[in-house]
Amino acid sequence: MALVVSVGERGRDAVAREDWAGAYALLHEADRHPTGPLGADDLAALADAAWWSGRVDESVTARLRAHAAYVARGDWRGAGLSAWWLAFEYRRLGRPAAAAGWTHRARHHLEGRPDCPEQCFLALTDVAEAEEHHATPAALAAARRMTGLAARSGSPDLVALSRQAESSVLIAQGRRGEGLALLDDVMRAVTAGELSPLFTGWLYSLALTWVAAAGDLGRAVRWTDAATAWCSAPSHAHNPFRAVCGVRHAEVLDLLGAWERAEDRARHVLHEVSADSLDAAAAAAYAIGDIRRRRGRPQEAARSYAHAHELGRVPQPGLALLRLAQGRADAARAGLRLALDCQSDPRHDLAGRARLLAALTEATLALGETGAAAEAVAELEGLADPQLPLLTAVATGARGALALARGEPAHDPLRRALALWRDLRVPYEAARVRMLLARAERAAGDEDAARREEGAARGVFERLGAVPGP
Repeated sequence: MALVVSVGERGRDAVAREDWAGAYALLHEADRHPTGPLGADDLAALADAAWWSGRVDESVTARLRAHAAYVARGDWRGAGLSAWWLAFEYRRLGRPAAAAGWTHRARHHLEGRPDCPEQCFLALTDVAEAEEHHATPAALAAARRMTGLAARSGSPDLVALSRQAESSVLIAQGRRGEGLALLDDVMRAVTAGELSPLFTGWLYSLALTWVAAAGDLGRAVRWTDAATAWCSAPSHAHNPFRAVCGVRHAEVLDLLGAWERAEDRARHVLHEVSADSLDAAAAAAYAIGDIRRRRGRPQEAARSYAHAHELGRVPQPGLALLRLAQGRADAARAGLRLALDCQSDPRHDLAGRARLLAALTEATLALGETGAAAEAVAELEGLADPQLPLLTAVATGARGALALARGEPAHDPLRRALALWRDLRVPYEAARVRMLLARAERAAGDEDAARREEGAARGVFERLGAVPGP
C-alpha cells in the first residue's frame, strides 16, 4: 500500500506542476498496482493527465471510472462535473447522442444544488443550446446566470469563461462594443497567464475561432501569436489545443503572405491530429489547398480539398475558385450556391459567408450574370462593418468588380478596397485588386496607369510565388 500512496502522491505533485506526461506515468502505475485501483479524485487526475498527454481514449475511460467512483461515494458534485466533462469530450469526438446523455446525467446529479460552482458548466451548455436555436434572450440570461455563479465561486477560470460566454452572446445580439470589451478583458487574463492550463487553452481556442469567423484580423494576429508561444512551452508537448491554435495561426500567416510558414504550420496540424481535433485537421487541409491553388498547383490543391472534405469540411470557396480558374464557371457557381444554402447560421461565420459571396460574385460575373452578381454584392455590403475592415475590403472590392463588369465607374470602390487591404497587410488580395484597377485604368484610356498597377501586382505575385488567377 505504501508504494501506491508514494506513487499516487508523486503523480498528484506532477499534476500540480503541469508535468502531464510524468503525472500520467505515475498515476497509471499506481492504478495498476495489485493493492487496489485509484480513488475518484486520482482517477479524475489520471483522466486529465491522459488527455493532456494525447491519450484521448484512455482519458475517457478514466473519466468514466471517476464518475462511477464519485457516484459510489455519494459525491454528487464530483459526479456531476465528471458527467459534464464526458459530455464535452464525446461532443469533440463527434458522438452527439452520447454527449446529450451525459449532459442529462450531469443535470440529474446537480439538481437541488443550484448555487454550486459546477452549475457554471450547465449554464454554459444552456448558452450553447439557446444560441443554436437562435434564442438570444435565453442565451444572455444563461450567460449572466453563469457569470453570477462564477463570481460567487471565486474561481478566476470560471469568471473568465463566463465573461467569454456573455461576450459571444452580446456580439451575436449586435452589441459589438459591449461584447468586444468583455472579450478583450478575458483575453488580457489569458495572455497574462492568470488562468489554469485547461482554461487558458480553452479560451484561446474559443477566441481564435471567433476572430477567424468574424474576420477580425487585428485581434487574430495578436492572439494567435500569444497562443502559439503558449502552445510551444515544453510542458505542453502534447497540448490538446495545439491543433486549433495551429490552424488559426496558419490562416493568419496565409493572409499576411507568409505562405511557406502557413503551409508548414498546417502540415504540422495534420501530422499531429487526434480523434477529437478533426475540425482543425479539416481546416488545415483546406488551408493547404488554398495556398497550392493560388500558386498554380491545381492537382495538389484538388487533393487537399478532397482531404478536407473527407475530414468533414465543405471545401468552399477554394474548390469553386479552382473550378473557375479551370474555365468551369458553371460548376463553381453551383458549388458556391450549395455551400451558401448549407450555412446553418451565417451570423456565426461572417468571414466565411463573405468569402463565399465574393467568390460567387466572381463566378457569376464570369458567366455574364451581372444581376446575380449584384445580389451577392448587396448581401456582402450588408455584412460589412466599420469595426471589421477585412469584411469591408471584401465587399468594396466586389462592388468595384461589379461596376467594372457593367462599364460603370469602378475606380473609387477599387481604390478604397486596395487601401483597406494594404492597411491590413494582406498582399495577395491587394494585388488582385490592383489587377482590377489596371483594367479600370485601361478602360478609361490611361495605359500608363494600367501598366503601373499591373507591374505592382505582378511584383507581389512573384514574391508570393502566386499566379494571378481567381
